[in-house]
Amino acid sequence: MKKTILAFFFGAFLLSLTSILNAQEKPLKPRPDAFPPITENSGSKAITMASSIEEMAEWNRYPTYETYLEMMRQWAETYPTLCHIDTIGTSVQGRLILSIYIQPPTVDDLYRPEFFYSSTMHGDEVTGFVMMLRLIDTLLKGYGSNEQYTNLINRTRISINPLSNPDGTYHGGNNTVRYSQRYNANNVDLNRNYPDPFGSAPLNNQQQENTAMIDYVSAHNFRLSANLHGGAEVMNYPWDSFTSAQNPHPNRDWWIEVCKRFVDTSRSYSSNHFRDTYNSGYTAGGDWYVIPNGRQDYMNYYHNCLELTMEISSSKTLSSDQLPEYWRFLQHSLVNYIEEIHSLPSSTEGIDDIATLPDFKVFPNPTRDKLFINDAHDDEIQLFDIKGQEVMNFPKGTRQFDLGALNGGVYILRCGENTIKVIKQ
Repeated sequence: MKKTILAFFFGAFLLSLTSILNAQEKPLKPRPDAFPPITENSGSKAITMASSIEEMAEWNRYPTYETYLEMMRQWAETYPTLCHIDTIGTSVQGRLILSIYIQPPTVDDLYRPEFFYSSTMHGDEVTGFVMMLRLIDTLLKGYGSNEQYTNLINRTRISINPLSNPDGTYHGGNNTVRYSQRYNANNVDLNRNYPDPFGSAPLNNQQQENTAMIDYVSAHNFRLSANLHGGAEVMNYPWDSFTSAQNPHPNRDWWIEVCKRFVDTSRSYSSNHFRDTYNSGYTAGGDWYVIPNGRQDYMNYYHNCLELTMEISSSKTLSSDQLPEYWRFLQHSLVNYIEEIHSLPSSTEGIDDIATLPDFKVFPNPTRDKLFINDAHDDEIQLFDIKGQEVMNFPKGTRQFDLGALNGGVYILRCGENTIKVIKQ
């Protein structure tokens, strides 16, 4: 009888252990941008709007569209030597797409890498909208009094775009986000509307908001960025176009360490968060759900910018009174992620006008067409795309190359033992 009881409890233990292990390995929550996309009913939520800057003081409200514009204007006026407003463009319905550009009051010739935060390209995923506004406020107010923020701004050029789909967010009118929608005014998903670097999904009609964003990032040299979403709590690193078994990102190990730091810091303030999708709190995007024409892969491939997708709230539209709590456990992770730009993986560091290895240089880099090698060489030249496929081959001694016929993106040039990343614009 005792053996039977022991066997029963041992079997139950194994079943429980198997369930735990399976829960760690499998997604606990579907991806919010799956087909069809998951929608939420915000009708029962406590959505409180701020119709003035003063009403945003406790950060427990969403700003009306006019309040949002006034907040951006006031920061530029209050800190004229520390930041200015960049107009990225306008939406289909004519609303402004703005970014605050923060840099030290004294601009010298020191090289400062450029960082970019962008949020709410899905108009109903509005947690990041308020988090980015509060981050701007925190950094600007902390400059000169908070050592971490001061040093970070002194060493980094920071751009923050709180709202990249204003028509979706204010779908119900400029005074509320209650009736926000995922899509832009043309009912297009902006995160399926970027050029596909891998050619799996042709782009027929690029939306106005994305054209403006592409022009903006093309005018900068962003090295690290993040795009904030909602509907789950998980760090989503590239690629989105492939599973990691099919085509792992070249900096996959670095991404995992960055994601661990973000999640661990957040959980030190609230242990329950970043657990609704994967127990680790992070995943390769394609392992969660493969998508085409996404912004993350576009930024990584075409702009040599390491971009991560941050799904930061399990609800797309939080009740207003939850916003301060989410800031409490996200604040330090969001700031620390900007710091990661100063410890980029070696394969992406130092690409400005000239990429250099010992006694070997190629220039200009990035290039639109012509590429030159500084000295004679006795090796064949091979050029590979990001998938590792050879796309061009040149004989020994070649010192000038024409890459004009290639698509824009990242390529690897190999000459003997020298390997250099080349950016084709």
